[in-house]
Amino acid sequence: MVLRNDIGVMVSSNIDAYRIHLRKRKESEIYMKLIKQIPSEDGFYMPSEFEPHQGCILIWPKRPGSWGYEAKAAGNAFAAVIKAIAQSEKVYVAVTKETLPIAQEKLFGENKNADIMQQDNIELFFADTDDAWARDVAPTFIKSNAHNTVNSNQEGSDQSSARDSVIRAVNWEFNAWGGNVDGLYVSWEKDNAFASAFADQFGFDWYDAAPFVLEGGSIHSDGEGTLLTTESCLLSAGRNPNLSREQIEEQLSRFLGIKKVLWLPRGIYQDETNEHVDNVCAFLRPGEVVLAWTDNKDDPQYELSHQSLSYLENVRDAKGRKLVIHKLPIPDHPICITKEDLDGYTFEEGEDMREVGERLAASYVNFYFSNEAIILPVFGGENKESDERAVQLMQQWNPDRKVIPVFARDILTGGGNIHCITQQIPR
Repeated sequence: MVLRNDIGVMVSSNIDAYRIHLRKRKESEIYMKLIKQIPSEDGFYMPSEFEPHQGCILIWPKRPGSWGYEAKAAGNAFAAVIKAIAQSEKVYVAVTKETLPIAQEKLFGENKNADIMQQDNIELFFADTDDAWARDVAPTFIKSNAHNTVNSNQEGSDQSSARDSVIRAVNWEFNAWGGNVDGLYVSWEKDNAFASAFADQFGFDWYDAAPFVLEGGSIHSDGEGTLLTTESCLLSAGRNPNLSREQIEEQLSRFLGIKKVLWLPRGIYQDETNEHVDNVCAFLRPGEVVLAWTDNKDDPQYELSHQSLSYLENVRDAKGRKLVIHKLPIPDHPICITKEDLDGYTFEEGEDMREVGERLAASYVNFYFSNEAIILPVFGGENKESDERAVQLMQQWNPDRKVIPVFARDILTGGGNIHCITQQIPR
């Protein structure tokens, strides 16, 4: 197996120069291009996550301010997620020289060696990032029917397996969830370069939406023109303060082919991303959503979820449908940072720091659709009953998929969950 290292460890802080370097590679190498047109004008749109995938992107965890104790427990959780997804689609896992042997051991076990980069539907490749939130730093993928696509180019890419569609990527500006206003760390250059570099290396033509700031976790599409997001995130001062709500909708329409944006007022309590929508609400199918819920009036989430319910009950999607809303209760007991958790972190200067007793934004809505399953976060311990309830409800609402529960507390302590560490590539 030839190691993919073209997007590997970056030594320059000049991200623009780095991108130029990638785009100037010899024609004999895999080379895809930056498209200057507008995706919606080229016939591209954002498909839903429950549609078929050709693969999924993850980044192996290593940041000491996110993943305690050298990310040992986090690595176990990431490996469980990767293996579950790999049962039905290919998984691309970004590693560094330091994390490569760890990932090989966790994923390939006794079969690992220095030469094995691909096995059991899992491919490792070199890329250095600031953290491991693939949902937010990897490209957002869009598709189009081939006959509607302008200047389509699939040669030399994995897209050749797609029968009737062309897949392209969108690069957004990433600023660590708020930049200088309320970003979670002070340097994010490597994260911001990852999307376009991945697209170049793996053979996807791409559009550049920068300087428009957006994270993949802040949006959900039904694949039919409707987009879910939250006001608390997309209208926050650290994203695009120079743009009005209407101008933000216009950008989403231009780059994702969206016809209607549904603006939930709030997300999950204590969600440090300014309340990403992927933690509170998701499409199960067109016209049907799952909403994080609690009946406990003493829980701070109670009011937030009721605000979202009231909104969803009174809107229609891009097709004019009234939404079917499934309530998925959050864990019965709050999940909080312990002293043991805190002792394992090493924070950089200016980085957002955790504290003992801090409530984490735990939700079962932060799941991943694989081709054949739903990879669902569970938390164990005193939340065993609510874990089982979540599995049963999700299985009831998704009878055509197997619900695979994965113990995800060690992902949650990093600040997100299963959906946050994954990014699907549509077929």
